[in-house]
Parts: sequence; C-alpha cells; structure tokens
Amino acid sequence: MKILVTGVAGFIASKVMDLLLTRGDEVVGIDNINDYYDQRLKYGRLKELGFVYMPQVMGQVKDNIPFGVEMQSFKYPHGRFIRMSLEDKDALEKLFQREHFDKVINLAAQAGVRYSITNPYSYLQSNLVGFLNILEGCRHYDVSHLVYASSSSVYGLNAKVPYSEDDKVDNPVSLYAATKKSNELMAHSYSKLYGIKTTGLRFFTVYGPWGRPDMSPMLFANAIMHDEPIKVFNNGDMIRDFTYIDDIAEGTICALDHEPVAEQCPNGVPYKVYNIGCSNPVKLMDFISEIECACGKEAKKQFLPMQSGDVYQTNADTTKLETDCGYKPHITLHEGISRFMEWYKSDSNPLR
Repeated sequence: MKILVTGVAGFIASKVMDLLLTRGDEVVGIDNINDYYDQRLKYGRLKELGFVYMPQVMGQVKDNIPFGVEMQSFKYPHGRFIRMSLEDKDALEKLFQREHFDKVINLAAQAGVRYSITNPYSYLQSNLVGFLNILEGCRHYDVSHLVYASSSSVYGLNAKVPYSEDDKVDNPVSLYAATKKSNELMAHSYSKLYGIKTTGLRFFTVYGPWGRPDMSPMLFANAIMHDEPIKVFNNGDMIRDFTYIDDIAEGTICALDHEPVAEQCPNGVPYKVYNIGCSNPVKLMDFISEIECACGKEAKKQFLPMQSGDVYQTNADTTKLETDCGYKPHITLHEGISRFMEWYKSDSNPLR
C-alpha cells in the first residue's frame, strides 16, 4: 500500500510512519516543521525515521530542510519525506496527482489548547484550510480511506464520563477543540457527498519517548530533573486518560486497516469516529508521583487554578474501536513512564 502521512515530524505521526514502514508499506511523509516548539525535537524524530539533511554551508552542517526538498530514508527503502505545508494547496495537489496514494493518515495540525487562545489564526489555517486541502486531494485522486486526528477536547463541557462517541460535542471550551469538531463535520460532508471513507480518531492524552515539550510529562520531567517547580493546575484536582504512544500508533493503524462500510454506517455514509485512549483514567497527582519515582526525586509543586481551555477530566470509552478494529492498549502507566524517563535521560533526547 502507498500511504501519505502528514505531520511526520510530530509526536504521533512519526511513530505511526515508523510502524507502517516496519511492516513494509510505502510511505510518503510531509511536515512543515514549524517552530511551535523546539525544532530540534522534530529533526530528531525525522532522524529516527532515517531522514537527515546535512548540506555544507560555509563549512558548517545545517539541518534546516528547505520547503519542497524530497528525501529518501537511509533506514527504510520505502520511506520518503517532503517538507510541505497543508495550507500550500498547489504543492499538495501536485503531490496527490503524482503519487496516487491508496490511503491517507492526516495527523498534521496546529496543536495545543492553550496556544489557541493567543494565536487563533494559525489554527484556522492549518486545522481548517489545511484539512480542506487534504479532503480535496482525497476526493479528486481516488484515495480509498482517510484517517484523521480529532481530539478528546471536542467533549468540552460534557460532564458525563466515560466519554462516548454518542455523546453530544457541541460545547467546546477552546478554539482548538472547535477546529477538531469542524474537521469531523467536514469529513462527514465529504463522505456523504463523494463516498470518501473517513475515520476520525479522538486522541486522549498521549505520552512517551519523543513527546511534545509543551505537554505535562516533558514539562514535569524537565522541571524535576533541574530542581525547578512544576505547575500543577486546578490544585492537582484533575484526571487524565494517559495513553502510551505505542498503543496510540498501533490503534491508528488498526483504524486505517478497517475501512468504514457504508451499509453498516448510519444513513449509509462511510464515516466513523472513534475514541482512542487507555480507558484507565489517572489522577494528575498519581501521574506526578510516577514521574517523581522514575526521576528519583520529589517535585517542587506550584499549585495554580484551572487554566482557560482546560477541562477537569478526560476518560475514554474505547469499546467501539476495540469491537470494530481490535484495538487494545497494553502499556501500563508505570511501564510507560519508565520507558519515557529512560529515553528522557538518554543521549537520544535532543533537549536533555
């Protein structure tokens, strides 16, 4: 199969691409490598996939990949990378026209709930305009199945737990969540109008090696290891459905391999949305304790009120994904934090 994966310099997509290449698929990965967070982490993930760009400039090695450059992986013979933005309609259309992808996994997006409050326009461009360009590519170039990233944040003010795909998601508390709900609506319309098979994945809190530096595991580990205070929002009274990266990546591929069947979907529309999480919510203070244990020292804690855009609890009901696609997370929090901290302390971590 030939598969396009977007956002491959990102946390989840880099692991998904690695698993696809390992099993023998031909994969083209794209990413704009923006500077939302430290680009060293993004280039490090690309290096793990076998993509290294090192031209000699004035006698010095530069790893800044120019837009439009196509690279072959030195690790996987069927892996290629192109620096490209989803918002670049012309470049993306030419890519679809040239490659004739069988399937697409769209994991590129402007991430971050809190960042959306101060930088709203970047979310509209990447998460809405960029997603529309992906849908148009799938429509015009006969892609059989589109899997795309939604988010648990779409549940917003929903007080019922665990969250079910059948719950209403009409009360987002951040623009980021609103764009993800919009993606689901856009995908449904394309599935209805053009028969494109689409599957949305509502990701719950993901952690593990190569995780984002703006998320709690990296923030906590970095602060603890440098004897700095960690910020504990809502005075620690929060619950999250933490899910290890390997489980998330494997679940994403399970969804890719199980295309929606129109006759088995409501109103005959080949469209599915699934929760993908661990279904084992953890108190924030217990999560911090696991990191303290792995670090070998206690955290200095700065207790703060709830932040705008945050929710008290996330808890995934993953029954549908398990039933339809065979998804089953298997990494415990203790094992996952141990693996994460082993990576964090190693030379593989470019931010250590």
